[in-house]
Amino acid sequence: MKLGDLTDGQTDEAAAARVTGCAIDHRKVAPGTVFGAFRGLARDGEDFIAGAVQAGAVAVVARPEARVPGPAVHIADAEPRRAFARLAARFFAPFPETVVAVTGTNGKTSTVELTRQLWRMRGLSAASIGTLGVTTTDADGKAAQVSTGLTTPDIVTFLSNMAGLRMEGVTHAAFEASSHGLAQFRTEGLPVRVAGFTNLSRDHLDYHGTMAAYLEAKLRLFSEVVDKDGAAVVWADDDASSRVIEIAAERGLRLITVGTRGDTLRLVERVPTQLGQTLTIEASAEFGGGTHKVNLPLIGAYQAANALVAAGFALATGGALGDVLGGVSRLQPVRGRLERAVITAKGAPVYVDYAHTPDGLQAAIEALKPHAARLIVVFGAGGDRDTGKRPEMGAIAAAQADVAIVTDDNPRSEDPAVIRAAILAAAPGAREIGDRRAAIAAALSEAGEGDVVLIAGKGHEVGQIVGDRILSFDDVQVARECAA
Repeated sequence: MKLGDLTDGQTDEAAAARVTGCAIDHRKVAPGTVFGAFRGLARDGEDFIAGAVQAGAVAVVARPEARVPGPAVHIADAEPRRAFARLAARFFAPFPETVVAVTGTNGKTSTVELTRQLWRMRGLSAASIGTLGVTTTDADGKAAQVSTGLTTPDIVTFLSNMAGLRMEGVTHAAFEASSHGLAQFRTEGLPVRVAGFTNLSRDHLDYHGTMAAYLEAKLRLFSEVVDKDGAAVVWADDDASSRVIEIAAERGLRLITVGTRGDTLRLVERVPTQLGQTLTIEASAEFGGGTHKVNLPLIGAYQAANALVAAGFALATGGALGDVLGGVSRLQPVRGRLERAVITAKGAPVYVDYAHTPDGLQAAIEALKPHAARLIVVFGAGGDRDTGKRPEMGAIAAAQADVAIVTDDNPRSEDPAVIRAAILAAAPGAREIGDRRAAIAAALSEAGEGDVVLIAGKGHEVGQIVGDRILSFDDVQVARECAA
């Protein structure tokens, strides 16, 4: 591929240069590479431009004021991340025919995976990309995952993964659009047919600074990223949903709203059952109307929300109402999202959930409370992240759990005792057990018949980050070992 083909002829002096790849890591530059040099929080990509050119970069995408030595072409743009993403998308294309994206504080991982499942039930070749990595279906019809390490991977990894899925025959792909990814243009370039919104609550303020800036980053999915003739699927019950709906209307997007305030799939009633919940749903005339009862085999109000947003995606991409709702009744749990790890010898079920925000913790607790004589909660908070959410999480656990045990959860470079103290300050009566394995063992030992244990914070993760080390730790596996 020629450089001119990627830049609409804006680089006349080197339009015929052959492009062999794209990179944002100077160590991955080879002859023919287009290098993206961006300023970040920890390092400045412009510092590596000279080395990238020496390694063979034919072009460098950077700010106009950046210094790019010859013979490389300087592709100057005030937003180099966005310019690089669009160029790289042309290099990596084509992509799956139908791509959808979801943003929100909680529920993104479950929503994209449930959407993949609904597509798969229709016989479509489908995949999801997000916190769990790249999920497809293996030859035996089971979910197969490859980790990418981030909710929204870097733009080169993201686009190459999407292109690889297309080469494997995947026609439908759903991905998580995190606020970081949207703010850093890591979701640009490829066509996005449908954008979805789950909810907004406190998270990532260490990066965005304010809730307003946090929301603004997420809104980019609807105002700029999704195709102008695309659609928006919105969980209508969240306070921020009205702003999402406004933007969707301003852009003329086809709007699908779900929830108790939804117009497309209105949730009339939700009744918890032993192994899930029964949903009564009224559908809009656009999709055939009528009142429908669906037995969702997942526990919790937020699981119902995720399933309905996923159903909205399925409808927006051509699914028939009866098929979609029938698929909802066959959905499978998502790894680390209210995943039942084990049942103790005394008969107490133990659930593992990724809840690591105040809103997420409250949702997980509310999901399990109707099923528990006593709810025992083990949780902590991550180091080097938004410190303000720690007392909020402590207050929620103290008020709503019958037994709260505060432990360590990825302390990173911080003193874990300081993190626990910040949580405990707002959690009178909570117990402190720093060692996470010991905390889980104590919870399981205390749980009796009729009790339920919730281990919150890490979900699908299989490592505990302490300092600069990642120690092997899987909540599900540890719970099983403690129960045994």
